[in-house]
Amino acid sequence: MTRPMQFLVITDEVFMDIPQVENMAKSFNTFGEVLQAAAKALEAISISLKAAAWLSLGATYAAAMYIDRIQPNVKKAGDKMRELNGDITSAVHAYRDGDISGSNRFI
Repeated sequence: MTRPMQFLVITDEVFMDIPQVENMAKSFNTFGEVLQAAAKALEAISISLKAAAWLSLGATYAAAMYIDRIQPNVKKAGDKMRELNGDITSAVHAYRDGDISGSNRFI
């Protein structure tokens, strides 16, 4: 049994649904802000747990150490989400400006 041949068609045309891509960028930015807020909250919780460690004979210190391992990863993920927002926004501007500058050549 032979498989039918498939051809890859390459065109010179690129299309971007700008409003949809802008919404995607906003979503990344919002998620990045949420992660940044969560990282700050985790840091505050860690400080509180460390301060209370002497009352609990060190039990809360173990929880603080666990949070201290998670918090940098949450912060890094938030930074990446905000970076993606910037990258996508830049791509939208480049696409939009490229269309405008390219069409001006034919006027």
